[in-house]
Amino acid sequence: MKFLHTADLLIILAYLISIVVIGLVLRKRAQRSKDDYLLGGKSIPWYMLGLSNASGMFDISGTIWLVTLLFVYGIKSAWIPWLWPVFNQIFLMVYLSKWLRRSNVTTGAEWIGTRFGKGKGGKMSHTIVVLFALLSCLGFLAYGFIGLGKFVEIFIPWESVSAYVPFAVNPEYVPHLYGIIFTLFAIFYSLLGGMSGIVWADVIQFTIMTIASIVIAYLGFVAIGENKLNVPEGWMSPFFGWELNMDWTNVIPQVNDKIRSDGYELFTIFFMMMVFKGILVSLAGPAPNYDMQKILSTKSPQEASKMSGFVSVVLMPIRYLMIAGFAALALVYYEKLDLLTPAGHIDFELILPSAIKVFVPVGLLGLLLAGLLAAFMSTFAGTLNAAQAYIINDIYLNNKKTEATATQIKWMNYGSGLLVVTISIVMGFFVQDVNSILQWLVSALFGSYVVANILKWHWWRFNGQGFFWGMVAGMVPALILPVVLKDTLDLYYFPILLISSIIGCWVGTYSAPPTDENVLKSFYKNVRPWGFWKPIEEKLLAEEPHLKKNKDFKRDMLNVFIGTIAQTVLVLLPMYLVFRQGTPFIVLIIVLIVCSFLLKKYWWNTLEEPLE
Repeated sequence: MKFLHTADLLIILAYLISIVVIGLVLRKRAQRSKDDYLLGGKSIPWYMLGLSNASGMFDISGTIWLVTLLFVYGIKSAWIPWLWPVFNQIFLMVYLSKWLRRSNVTTGAEWIGTRFGKGKGGKMSHTIVVLFALLSCLGFLAYGFIGLGKFVEIFIPWESVSAYVPFAVNPEYVPHLYGIIFTLFAIFYSLLGGMSGIVWADVIQFTIMTIASIVIAYLGFVAIGENKLNVPEGWMSPFFGWELNMDWTNVIPQVNDKIRSDGYELFTIFFMMMVFKGILVSLAGPAPNYDMQKILSTKSPQEASKMSGFVSVVLMPIRYLMIAGFAALALVYYEKLDLLTPAGHIDFELILPSAIKVFVPVGLLGLLLAGLLAAFMSTFAGTLNAAQAYIINDIYLNNKKTEATATQIKWMNYGSGLLVVTISIVMGFFVQDVNSILQWLVSALFGSYVVANILKWHWWRFNGQGFFWGMVAGMVPALILPVVLKDTLDLYYFPILLISSIIGCWVGTYSAPPTDENVLKSFYKNVRPWGFWKPIEEKLLAEEPHLKKNKDFKRDMLNVFIGTIAQTVLVLLPMYLVFRQGTPFIVLIIVLIVCSFLLKKYWWNTLEEPLE
């Protein structure tokens, strides 16, 4: 067993001290107002918010998964994260962040009031969004809490520290103990410093991860140069046919079992379904989580767009340098990895932690672990901030009869944060299989989210009742289907959720009158979306002939297409660099230059176009 060296421990300690200092330094600024605490006073530069958002997406569990995908599927693994979908950041960059920020609200639930008003439909839709946001936040916090503890346990075994603590801990609760310890640091700087504290801590974290990623990529690059890479035919190609056709029999036969269990053999069908779902999820806009809060924290709609675009620019190449480096080391030195579980089975998701233990030198190990711990804290703190925003803004202040004082808001900030963390920790202790519960919860929540949230942007007749029943109609089958269809990939019953949700939206919308016309006029005038808004648009133009209609649909879709190509290139470039594939690397550089030129002309240069 490789234990942490003193130098590694000192590096981790230095990082933990730095984030405590950040919380203390920014405490007074965060206490000035609700917006200062929850949104950083809407004064944080877009590039810092972009780094912070990228940092929150550079999580431990996701990185473990992506290293495994690259090891197993090769360059074709670049497509699989479209399940999330990663290209939703391009939709945000091109137009949705701008539309969202124009509302000038504090949370996604408050935004609902600008779209559906304060009547019955508005209250119903507001309630379902708050419930959605809090459930998803609690689920992610509980999952992250346990995931962090299990990761730390690999590098700091309990037997190495048990002699120095005055109490005993059952082995199954060691991850919980580690999770609580490191969660306390995340709570400290996020509760005291608010959004500003989170952003500054994230910038430090991303700096650490950038250094670690470059070094890991270099180690992988050297290993590929000094050894022969033994992978199946087609591993180096991003292209695929009807079936995956990747045979590991003569290399590592057990990998074939992993491919079968993932269910990706019919890769073209999988890809088409993934793109279909991904486009719809992206059109729906951001879910009410830390990503949405970062958008609402920007100074202006233009900076919101820039921030969302910057996330892909900094996250993809840096993250995939690390992923490609670890995958290269694992492929070259596979025999040195310990991938056996206690039950004697090979678990390819152990590639990342095993590779860290075997290949990362003293000093860099501490830096890397500090960065991965920080990645957890970034996601945790951002999610906690989002949950606080909904509790304070949409439950406490929304139901308070008199105006709240700054002191009351401050103590609500602290109290709500501690409450959310306590509940998530309790969930972590009492739910045995957090990961499967989370996947079920997220499938249900996001399955219910798509249709209602596309229609809210693009159809004037869609009302609060339609939003509420559309989400409910999507949520109910999404809770049932994973139980009934246990062996089916979640992606394949998405069409059922889609149809169910469409019916709920349609019935709910026409069972109630349209949203108040003045609310619709105000929403359209501020946000100026494209879509089916003709009746409202005509009435507004009759009153204010100088208003400018949004005719940018074709240009926006062109920019989405170009942006998605550019984002994919940013994923592929680090892979081909580490694996020393010169010709594809040069071709991709040319493609990236062309995409950058087109985006500069058709996206960046148009951000400042006036609405009137």
